Amino acid sequence: MVKSNIQIIAGKHRGKKLYMADKETTRSSKNILKESVFNSLQFEVDDSIWVEVFSGTGSIGLEALSRGAKYAYFLEKDPYAFKVLNKNISDCKEEENSETILGDSFETIWDVVEKLQRNKQKAFFYFDPPFAIREGNEEIYDKVIDTIARLPRINVEKIIIEHQSGIDFPENIAKYKKTKSRKFGKSTVTYYE
Repeated sequence: MVKSNIQIIAGKHRGKKLYMADKETTRSSKNILKESVFNSLQFEVDDSIWVEVFSGTGSIGLEALSRGAKYAYFLEKDPYAFKVLNKNISDCKEEENSETILGDSFETIWDVVEKLQRNKQKAFFYFDPPFAIREGNEEIYDKVIDTIARLPRINVEKIIIEHQSGIDFPENIAKYKKTKSRKFGKSTVTYYE
């Protein structure tokens, strides 16, 4: 576990550096990409709920909490990355405003959806799956699309996907429409509403 150059950009935890598991298990969102995402949503973050579907360091959910989100769910399947994630949350003293769930994100996301439904809440869903070029991840974007298609509209504020540049996501995924895409080198961010 090492302190990385990934830090929280704005809000109450501004400048806080996050720990990172090794690069084999975690690829964290670049600061410039993260800043762009939050700048485009700046007036929507306050009091919102976030679901970071492939959490890694937790940098997206923690950025949201730092900027005034009221709650974040962090989903991570790698046990070591999960330990690092919990350390980052604890360092930011955000345990009361978050929940971490260990397991396959494609399965545990439905536990979160159930909680959102029970509480009649909407959330921002942030998908940052491991890049498809990694061994065993060739089908990952198909699984992401399938999962998004099944998300109940009543619980979705917006869907944001951070993915490999050069991969085009469809204009529509079930009831969700692509609103924009922005490229940052090897990564692209695509938004759906």
